[in-house]
Amino acid sequence: ILVGGRVGSGFTAELGSMKVTEQIDAMRALGVNHIKKLVVPRVVITMLALPLLTVIANALGVFGGMVISQYEFNVDYHQYYTTFTQYVKLADMLSGLGKTVFFGFLIGLVGCYNGLTTRGGTEGLGRATTGTVVTSSLLVFISDFFLTKFFWWLEGW
Repeated sequence: ILVGGRVGSGFTAELGSMKVTEQIDAMRALGVNHIKKLVVPRVVITMLALPLLTVIANALGVFGGMVISQYEFNVDYHQYYTTFTQYVKLADMLSGLGKTVFFGFLIGLVGCYNGLTTRGGTEGLGRATTGTVVTSSLLVFISDFFLTKFFWWLEGW
């Protein structure tokens, strides 16, 4: 959700500003494919960056839990690791990463679409960025539900 707000609105603001100042029209006039130059790299990098951020956040969360368990509850590191590997399956990790790839696609696509369809000057740009935050948040929540159901189905739940 935070990435959707921050990155998606950034894409919208940047592309919307280019649209309002007619830079996109200039690219078209020069025969440059603006989708290939502006949209595809943003969507692809969001799809790649979100899983990497998820891996880092998960690793830090597990490590932090291990440290807190040791110092607050006197749980041995080995016992924590054994319990963690017993209950957390590879399928859980892979489904989480799969979701983030899809979320990155949605966030990048919504941000770029709203940026490229911005109208009405700076006021329209403000509405477009707000719309990106709201739309990407809703799409992430809704797609999370359906992706969870899908991954549960794959695992045989």
